[in-house]
Amino acid sequence: MRSTQDKTSFGIFIYDGVEPIDIGATHGVLSMAKRVLPNIAMTVIAERRGPVRLANGLTVIADHGLADCPPVDVLIVCGGPGWSDQIKKPAVLDFIRNWAPRGLLASVCTGGMILAASGVLDGLKATTRRHAVGGEPAAPLRQMHDLRPAVTPVEALLVDQGAVVTGGGVSLAIDTTLHLLERLYGPKAAGDTATTIEYGVAWRANRDALPAIDNATEVA
Repeated sequence: MRSTQDKTSFGIFIYDGVEPIDIGATHGVLSMAKRVLPNIAMTVIAERRGPVRLANGLTVIADHGLADCPPVDVLIVCGGPGWSDQIKKPAVLDFIRNWAPRGLLASVCTGGMILAASGVLDGLKATTRRHAVGGEPAAPLRQMHDLRPAVTPVEALLVDQGAVVTGGGVSLAIDTTLHLLERLYGPKAAGDTATTIEYGVAWRANRDALPAIDNATEVA
């Protein structure tokens, strides 16, 4: 476990069609966590550096593209309706496959579908959003096995398989980000962060309502 003074760099991968809540639940939570863990750092990564248009029009500026992505300790892949385009992009899938051995890899919501398409979830349990919305033919959790039969989808708050963590849908991205902080820095640091964002009650309620499958092994 790391000291609260240790440095950890987080990369947040976004793309056209990411849900804005996934930015708030990852980068936003980590930003608030800096009050507890002042030496963590975040960078936003996309296919190319520059403006990225999120779902329903919000534009975010990515700090780095795939070609100039700096080393990070944790890579978090966000979700949103744009996932269905990302799984068709060899450069994105290659980036995830090639990055996976370097550190801790995580997804929130339908970011798990991108991880599945890349092959890094083969032979593992994983989760993603449980309900269909809009014109989706089925919930992403049901689509995951069809997309990649080697993955075992499970209904869960999050699934920690050691080197890879997949989180449940939409606002549960907050819980996944807190889990990553707990895994790296311990329960007090994560609990203090939850208190800082006034999420302690919801965090406990979510853990009571849904299982968190945690088969983690230490990742250097």
